[in-house]
Order: sequence, then C-alpha cells, then structure tokens
Amino acid sequence: MGIGRWIGGFLGFINGGPLGALAGYAIGWLFDKGAEGFSNNADNTFDNGTYRNSNTYGGYSAQQQYEGQRNSFLFSLLVLASYIMKADGRVMHSEMELVRNFLRHNFGEIAVREGEEILLRLFERQKQMGEAAFKNIIRESCAEIAQHMDYSQRLQLLNFLVLIAQADGTVPQNEIDALHFVAASLGISTEDLSSMLNLTSGGNSLEAAYKVLGIAPSASDDEVKAAYRRMALKHHPDRVATLGDDVRKAAEKKFQEINAAKETIYKARGL
Repeated sequence: MGIGRWIGGFLGFINGGPLGALAGYAIGWLFDKGAEGFSNNADNTFDNGTYRNSNTYGGYSAQQQYEGQRNSFLFSLLVLASYIMKADGRVMHSEMELVRNFLRHNFGEIAVREGEEILLRLFERQKQMGEAAFKNIIRESCAEIAQHMDYSQRLQLLNFLVLIAQADGTVPQNEIDALHFVAASLGISTEDLSSMLNLTSGGNSLEAAYKVLGIAPSASDDEVKAAYRRMALKHHPDRVATLGDDVRKAAEKKFQEINAAKETIYKARGL
C-alpha cells in the first residue's frame, strides 16, 4: 500500500491550517501523478496548495476512524521529522533508514519510496521558506497536533523524533535544542523529554534510572513509587493502541525500559 492511499484518510484537523498547507506542498505531486488511492473527486482536493478532505468521521466506521487517526499521526511524524533531521544542517543516512524502516513495516516498499519523496519535498520547502519561517510553521503545526492528540500519543510522536535524532549514535546540541522546541510546542514537559532522552540513550546505571523516572537520588521511597506510577500511566502501550502495531511495539519497548529503571532503583534500595 502506498502513501497515496493513506494520505486520503486523514482526520479532519489536517484540513487547511499549517499541516494542510504542508500536505498540499508535499503530496500534491502524488495527486498529480494519480498515485495509488488518489482520485480526482470531491473528497480529496488541493486548494491553493492546501490539502482539503471533505470527509467527516461522524458516520464512518470504527475502522475508518482508526485509519484516520493513525494516518494523521504518521503524516505529523514526517513533518516533524523533516525539522529534526535538518536541525544540524545535514540529513544522515542512519536517520533516513530509521524512517524507511518505519514506513516499510507500516505500508510496504511503495510507501518507502513515496515517503522519501515527501521528506525531500519538506526539506525543499524548509529551504525555500528559510529557517525562521519554517520553525514558525512547525510551532503552529505542533499546536494543531496538540489540540487533537492526547498526551500519550504526543509522547510517542516525540519518542520517534528522539530515536531519529539518535540514529547516528550522537545528538548534537542543535538537535537537542530542536527537540526541546518541538516538545514545548506540543505541550510536553521538559522533564518528560529529559526522561525520554535517557530512556533511549542505552544507559543502565543507577544515575540514568533516576533520570528516566524524573527524580533525584535523594527522593524518598514513596516519591520513587509515585514517579514510577506516573511514568507507567503516561507511557502505557494501551494508550497508543489505535496508532498501529509499530507504534504500540515502540511504546511497549519504552514501557519495558521504564520498568527496568524502576527495578534498578528498587534493587539499590532493597525495595
């Protein structure tokens, strides 16, 4: 299945606005080429470069609503990934490969090729607009996303961005700054981003475990337990089940890492 099919299943919030404008620019070429799933009908249009979908989900089946939510998440991921990947001025092969694998697992080889083209178009748009203007579009897009995705879904979106930033083994300061900007624009706390960076860093020390739970080593046993419960609740895989198997599996891995951090601290404290 190509991206040309799932792009037509967006939820209503990618309909005009900053994300709609980026969709019109990034996927208009698919529409023009008659890519898989596109048709020149009233449901899918590009109005002055802005994607518009006349569909509403009030009378749609649960499956159609599921696909719309999932596909909106995935397009949002591509948009934000294009910003993070260019934050240090260059796009690494390892970063592109991580995105390729994600698209491949979700949609197959056709989607990999089309996804690469969409990212290239987004990189081109960033260059055309200039850094400051594109950054403002990202801010507005994040605000739009925050209005329509719950906190756990936004956490998972940010987690993929962190994984992309770390794909080449290092995260330079300009990428860290970009992640903080996106996190703040999505309404995600600095503490949650810091925890996520430690979750994906591969560290398994006691110091890292405390950072994962967002607490100091001086925290009381009750504070440790409360911090774990908060993290487990926010990152539980069931909260992102509607976004597809790959997203849920990534959430499960993160949930296991949170549990491992808890066990490291409990063992050290004899709990």
